[in-house]
Amino acid sequence: MGILTSQKITSYYERYKAINVTFTKEIIQVTGMIAQQVYLKSGGDFWPCVVYSSSFEGAKIVANTQSGLLGKLQQANNAVSLRLCFKNPDSGSPLTFFVAARSLGYVPYSGSKGMAIFTLQFTQRPPDDLIEIMGRLLDANVNSSKRREERISLTAETLRKLKILSKECAVFIERVPRRCILRDISFSGAKMIMMGVAKFLVNKDSALRIDFDDPRESFLLRGKFVRAENVEGRQDLLALAVEFDESVVPMGYKLRLNDYLSQSHRMGDALPAAAPDPVPAAADSAAAPADKTTS
Repeated sequence: MGILTSQKITSYYERYKAINVTFTKEIIQVTGMIAQQVYLKSGGDFWPCVVYSSSFEGAKIVANTQSGLLGKLQQANNAVSLRLCFKNPDSGSPLTFFVAARSLGYVPYSGSKGMAIFTLQFTQRPPDDLIEIMGRLLDANVNSSKRREERISLTAETLRKLKILSKECAVFIERVPRRCILRDISFSGAKMIMMGVAKFLVNKDSALRIDFDDPRESFLLRGKFVRAENVEGRQDLLALAVEFDESVVPMGYKLRLNDYLSQSHRMGDALPAAAPDPVPAAADSAAAPADKTTS
């Protein structure tokens, strides 16, 4: 886990405590939740459950009502603990903690007779680990709108801090991979240098793949070329602006950018100014190396 100050943890809690996060497959992946190790505890017994959604004030979980759980809840006057487990990104080991709660009731899950969605109300502020995990996620989502146009020029220093493997990337145009060199990125788009003719590229759908390290992961950012400019001294090269489809920007990409921007602003660093368009020998018309990614 990252080391956050108690002030930052409190800020996350106060700003986002009532916002519910639905644990989709993507959210489970980016938070590192180990779903197989999530349980509901009542008395001394444990029941496997699935977290449907959660805020800092409560959660909705799916559990089996034919397992003796309802009788145990009645005996315990609806007092429960939600056992959560996440993968620690620093050590790789499981991070487990309990959140004290009270069951407010349940409704059948999708018409099932054996499964139900239980509404839990947390009876105290959740552990700092949960606030950090969910607060970082919520902060990235908010800032992806609030700071959507804040552009990051890709210098050697910013590449290192963002942990982007290379400025040389693949962009898929009508499912065909082309080489490009990234110039800058933001939550909402990117600018790149590549070979081509403007009239054949502007308004074309695109899918830009950016590879990150530590941990190694790739994100496919779908969008559309919206503008093209000539590169001085090179008639065969274009500086192309792509606007992402923000409804499908991967959450992991938002987290990467938000972590970098938050750290830069906290340290008082100025974002590097955009450099003049380079004349890259590598930006040729050859297809990128073959891979399994498609647009």
